[in-house]
Amino acid sequence: MNQHLIIAPILIPFVAGALMLLYDDRQRVVKFWISLSSILAQLFIAIQLVIRAKTGAETGGEGITFYLLGNWEAPMGIVLVLDRLSAMMLVLTAFLATVSLIYARAGWHRQGTYFYSLFQFLLVGLNGAFLTGDLFNLFVFFEVLLAASYGLLLHGSGQVRVRAGFHYIAINLTASLLFLIGVSLIYGVTGTLNMAHLANMISQVAPADRPLLHAAFAILGVAFLVKAGSWPLSFWLPSTYMAAAAPIGAMFAIMTKVGIYAILRLSLLMFGTTGGPSAGFGASVLIALGMATMIFGLLGILAAQNIGRIAANTVLISSGSLLIVIGFALLGGGEAMLAGALYYMIGSTLATGALFLLVEPMERKDGGIAALLALTADAYGMDAQPVEDDSVTEGPRIGYGLPLLAGGFIVAVLFLAGLPPLPGFIGKVAMIQGLIAVTGIWGAIAWGSIALLLLSGLAALIGLVRIGIQTFWTNEENPSQLMALEIAPVLALAAALCMMTVKAEATLRYTAGTAVALHETSAYAYGVFAARPAVTNTSAKTDGQP
Repeated sequence: MNQHLIIAPILIPFVAGALMLLYDDRQRVVKFWISLSSILAQLFIAIQLVIRAKTGAETGGEGITFYLLGNWEAPMGIVLVLDRLSAMMLVLTAFLATVSLIYARAGWHRQGTYFYSLFQFLLVGLNGAFLTGDLFNLFVFFEVLLAASYGLLLHGSGQVRVRAGFHYIAINLTASLLFLIGVSLIYGVTGTLNMAHLANMISQVAPADRPLLHAAFAILGVAFLVKAGSWPLSFWLPSTYMAAAAPIGAMFAIMTKVGIYAILRLSLLMFGTTGGPSAGFGASVLIALGMATMIFGLLGILAAQNIGRIAANTVLISSGSLLIVIGFALLGGGEAMLAGALYYMIGSTLATGALFLLVEPMERKDGGIAALLALTADAYGMDAQPVEDDSVTEGPRIGYGLPLLAGGFIVAVLFLAGLPPLPGFIGKVAMIQGLIAVTGIWGAIAWGSIALLLLSGLAALIGLVRIGIQTFWTNEENPSQLMALEIAPVLALAAALCMMTVKAEATLRYTAGTAVALHETSAYAYGVFAARPAVTNTSAKTDGQP
């Protein structure tokens, strides 16, 4: 039974989302508990998968487990691959989904239909993208999560959201088209879309076919860069993420990391040290785009006048930092740099998610669920509607909610600014140490990247402190109107960031092992073909039968 846990993060949200479609949309209490049970089950299973990947008990110490769907051997069959990186992303997704869903219970789920089902289908796409071992199914899961995100972005209606939604849909449909073109060209050159098979073949591709293969991966990379929010393809992201409902904005913080995950996975697998003539392909482009994305993000933070736009631009800074590190990793950069980047990625996703959840409470003047709906109606051109669902209550309120939110806000600021002792400081120090070690012609570029890491932290500090002073220092409103359902998720994310600080050594040890495994691709590339279909029990043979 344990071997089937790998597919559970895909099946559980799929079944839960489909089941909730059978319920009337007014039965939101039942839907909430079904959805929460599904996500908690995913979180529990994801933790078990992290333990499996960490110990490597299933694969004799490599920490990689392969699941053959339909019992078909690779490369013909569909394969799911669990390693340290994918397991880490599953836990991060499930935890962020848990706090976002609880926050949505405060009232955001009532602004549109099928919220809970769409939320679960979004998780199907996210978890599937992190687990799949072939490009075609990566495309399928990308489309699943994008289709769900279209509905979730438009959740709540309103002119601003609809406009941002059209931009989001148009740019992502274009990216999907590029994804399909890239996948088609790769299959035309190699005859396979299995990632492990491609990793084995990349160094042996005929010289005449290699330029076309590089062009195919470049087209595929553009699609991933769009999802990652890389400059100049990030013009849509700040306005879109800011327009989304608060819990959806928090989930979008992990959606951006899907593009980063795909770039990291394919870059080191195909164009690492085992890539032969293709080794290092695209490294300089990733570094240049990462630096440009960071500049765009830090300027956006300094120009922003509200916390929503600042939160969206911190997503760009996080993506830019990771793209730079991936580029240097392709050039033979140290594993310690990548370990620090993965550590930073976990913390930045949690901190940015907290900022998105803080947007509405920090900008509210009247408080309560009525103010939440009224603010949304005013901002997005809707007529305020009375609440007709008596089964959904506002929940308990906390007398000193604003100071509690201030505490969560301070933790997020300290992380994004890279100040000690929070994980932002630890992650940036690890990345800077790796960049300092870069020598030769790339040494000057590395120092430029270090300067951007420091400047981005300063920009985040200036922008967020300015907003914090306006909200918490000069605010004279009654703080008793804040609901526990709004405060608890923010505090949970802040507590997770603090726990990363307390457990920094253990977390860095895990990310260091992940970085080593990503550089040593042989376990992934050859392990898929070593995996054998499960042996099924057959009934006893009868007399006279062969």
